[in-house]
Amino acid sequence: MAMSTARTPDRPMRADARRNYERLVGEARTSFAEHGTDASLEDIARQAEVGIGTLYRHFPNRHALMNAVFQEALASLLARSHELAEAEQPCRALVEWLGAIVTHAGEYRGLAQALMSASGDTTSALAQCNVPLRQAGARLLARAQASGSVRADVSIDDLLQLTNAIALAAEQTPSDPGLADRLLMLTLQGLKSGAAAPGPRGD
Repeated sequence: MAMSTARTPDRPMRADARRNYERLVGEARTSFAEHGTDASLEDIARQAEVGIGTLYRHFPNRHALMNAVFQEALASLLARSHELAEAEQPCRALVEWLGAIVTHAGEYRGLAQALMSASGDTTSALAQCNVPLRQAGARLLARAQASGSVRADVSIDDLLQLTNAIALAAEQTPSDPGLADRLLMLTLQGLKSGAAAPGPRGD
């Protein structure tokens, strides 16, 4: 996942610019859901009844537009992390939250791959989505580790990459709707403090 704003002006938008912005985000959300995150930006602009130049004035690239589209989902994921912060079983709470990310990523074909590709690019607007997600996940992970239920060598960055990989695997195997849940259960087993840490390659 990633998600902060696509491009924040130094001053408030004019009413017409705000309408164009909102139309573009709405049409992008529909197009990404129907056609995947590689949907044509020209088609999105046309459906929003604006020129492609207007789209690029608001969103300098595809990742900036994706970032804007996923703000609502980001808010939901962050709210869920707060709800799970007091769960009785911190390890299961962490995995449940990771599962919510998988579910969100599954709503848009290509999102998981885009998030994985953007994770190492600090200049990407989409990578900025990962900042609040990483912070929220790190809090859940730290609580689970403090309880002794999760291994100390687990990092939130690895978990988010693993979560995106699970979402991508599920996307590419639509004939197996239970795949993501099974992979998440394997993740749960691997996170537990009694699980053996992986040895050097070849062991």
